[in-house]
Amino acid sequence: MSNTNRDTQTTLGDRWQDWRDGLGGSAWWKWPLRLLALYLVLALLLGMYWSLTPARFDVSERARRLVAEEGGQVVTGTVTTSALIGVMETLLDKPGGYLRNDRFPPGLWLDNMPSWEYGALIQSRDLARAMREVHSRSQSQSTEDEDLVEAEPRFNFNANSWVLPASESEYRKGVEFLRGYLKRLSDQDARNAQFYARADNLRYWLNTVDSRLGSLSQRLSASVGQRRLNTDLAGDESARQSTGTPGEMVVRTPWLEIDDVFFEARGTAWALIQFLKAAEIDFADVLEKKNARVSLQQIIRELESTQDAMWSPMVLNGTGFGVLANHSLVMANYLSRANAAIIDLRDLLAQG
Repeated sequence: MSNTNRDTQTTLGDRWQDWRDGLGGSAWWKWPLRLLALYLVLALLLGMYWSLTPARFDVSERARRLVAEEGGQVVTGTVTTSALIGVMETLLDKPGGYLRNDRFPPGLWLDNMPSWEYGALIQSRDLARAMREVHSRSQSQSTEDEDLVEAEPRFNFNANSWVLPASESEYRKGVEFLRGYLKRLSDQDARNAQFYARADNLRYWLNTVDSRLGSLSQRLSASVGQRRLNTDLAGDESARQSTGTPGEMVVRTPWLEIDDVFFEARGTAWALIQFLKAAEIDFADVLEKKNARVSLQQIIRELESTQDAMWSPMVLNGTGFGVLANHSLVMANYLSRANAAIIDLRDLLAQG
């Protein structure tokens, strides 16, 4: 190799070393990376904290506190109304607030808690509709309650809306209308708000709960995939449907969606526990007359099992009798048992 080439290589090597030394000396490029790394770590920790399931609350204590704030007293219906307010306020005020419509990290990266929120929200919507349609009306021709007319559609507002308006603002307005109903309901001098604790009213709401749990149970069970016979028209030889379907089909919940269904089921069960405990108090006379209190308590116990701590860092989706656990099948089992008990309770309430 010639001396000229050696000199050229030496010069380039020196310049490269000088440039690296200059960067190392100023370290300007290291700070953005350090800040980014710190942000990611803090966002990760914050996301883990926001993903913790809120604790269940005492529906009786919540009712006493809310009624005291409104200057009234606990009467029939105040516990159920307070439980609905409590669930919605938990969705809005828990750590991280309402996350389902978040557009920025760490809420943007989370999917388990938003799915949990959606399950609790669906149950709140169903109860709000039942309160508007039957609980607050003596018969089908009765006038709807003015506050429930305003609250129920606001709870049905788009769960993913970020702005103009945000989901949270609509849900808070719904809560305020519920508080207005609770205030009139707990005021002994007011006659324009009622809650009718009748067996048929309780059956109306339980019918919706039955349908929701049945759907969730099927979606959870489909985590392993099943070949199912088409029973859509079974039991009625004259029944027809709009479009034809095969006599046998494969039903399977996609692997990337099963954890969302799992946490939606947990949120559903969490909200139902509060609502059923409230119904046990407000519908106490009806349940005693039908000797159905223990049936309701068994439903609550089945749902409480869905809230046990999950020690796995992720929802496992093993086969039915495989090496790995299948958390979806376990959840489906608890929901199916609760669903079957609800069907029995509805039949019991229908008896004279």
